Amino acid sequence: MKLILNADVPNLGAPGDIVEVKDGYGRNYLLPRKLAVVATRGAEKQVEQIRRAQKAREIRDLGHAQQVDSQLRNINVTVPAKAGDTGRLFGSVTPAQVVDAVKAAGGPVLDKRSIDVPGHIKTLGKHQVEVRLHPEVTTELPIAVVAS
Repeated sequence: MKLILNADVPNLGAPGDIVEVKDGYGRNYLLPRKLAVVATRGAEKQVEQIRRAQKAREIRDLGHAQQVDSQLRNINVTVPAKAGDTGRLFGSVTPAQVVDAVKAAGGPVLDKRSIDVPGHIKTLGKHQVEVRLHPEVTTELPIAVVAS
């Protein structure tokens, strides 16, 4: 089965790649999870669009990663979360919430897969998350979790 990937699939490819997979893997895993679409002539024309969108989101090189790192150091990130009276959260803080909070604080657009939340953040207060911007650039981002 010939498919075009919509998302990064480990050990298979990146968004926009045209891959050949076994029918069962494509039909039962990739297609239902919207990780890929069937490669038709019309869909192959959209491959370039998918690649352009991915390039706009990714960090280009070491210099760009260091620039994004300096931007992250100069912002205060506040993550709103629902909490009980004792300061314990209903659930935990996710990387997607951190990405949204960074964007709301005026910071750069990040990929949620580049954020590493140590353990589970389940309390209000100040916490540290790790952001992997480049293989050589990793930064600690302080976040403040507040009740919403």
